[in-house]
Amino acid sequence: MPPFLQILVAVLGAMLFSAAVLHLIPRLGAPGKSLARWLTRAPGLDLVITYLTAVPMFAGPIAGVRLWGDRPWLGAGLGLLAAVCAQVLSVMVWTVCHEIANRKHLKGHRIVHTLNRKVGRLRNHTAVWWTAWAVPVFWFIRVAEYLVYPPLTWLVRLPRYKGADWVNVSRHKFEGLVGHDLIWCLYCDWMTGVWSLGAEMLRNVETFWCPIRFDSAKKCENCRHDYPDIDGGWIPSDSDMAAVAKKLDEQYPGPGGDNSWWGHPARLTVSAPKKDEPRTDAEERG
Repeated sequence: MPPFLQILVAVLGAMLFSAAVLHLIPRLGAPGKSLARWLTRAPGLDLVITYLTAVPMFAGPIAGVRLWGDRPWLGAGLGLLAAVCAQVLSVMVWTVCHEIANRKHLKGHRIVHTLNRKVGRLRNHTAVWWTAWAVPVFWFIRVAEYLVYPPLTWLVRLPRYKGADWVNVSRHKFEGLVGHDLIWCLYCDWMTGVWSLGAEMLRNVETFWCPIRFDSAKKCENCRHDYPDIDGGWIPSDSDMAAVAKKLDEQYPGPGGDNSWWGHPARLTVSAPKKDEPRTDAEERG
């Protein structure tokens, strides 16, 4: 068998076998259901995603270099291509199998059929597969959330986050979501959590080190949704460094204090003032 097909068949087999195992696990009684729940939330989900998306992209080139020993760069490229082709094929095969196993849902309303009518079948399927380019990007973002942000929680006391509260999947529980619709909704389910957690971490980073509004009013308008502190205390762009230093002194109390972004829910939890007791400026700011 040609080396390219060897890698493709090996990766395809590994992908389909792992999919079968994931379907089997919840059927193994209470222990299986417990394990299945763990695999739908970080860090268990991170292991599943890494195995299904990242590992083949590393294993393919490594195998290619070994099989094309005299031309390592060619082997690495062809190995990566074979692995990616296998991943695509595995999704297609799984989709068909899952839809066959859930025929009762194929005659009803489906996302894929509705969107095919709206934009055309070819355009819809081409577009959704085009988004797969982002898979390795989101995987690297998730790796950064593990490696880059945590040291900041003890170096400068930025708030810690429980990854499982953000990075998890649950849309497989939605009735009637099968095959094509299910696999892409799970992709978005994972992707959205990864991105939202990253955005939350960046709110702390940006406000802690650079609490200055952008000179561009349009940029401030565009970014205020993801960075609420733009309108919640960042210093105007035409101010001076004294104002920045003063604001930092106000918002960050020092050792043992709260160094979260200024609109973080932890800062909004304050005890109610006593009767007839005026609220402080900090309490007014919330």
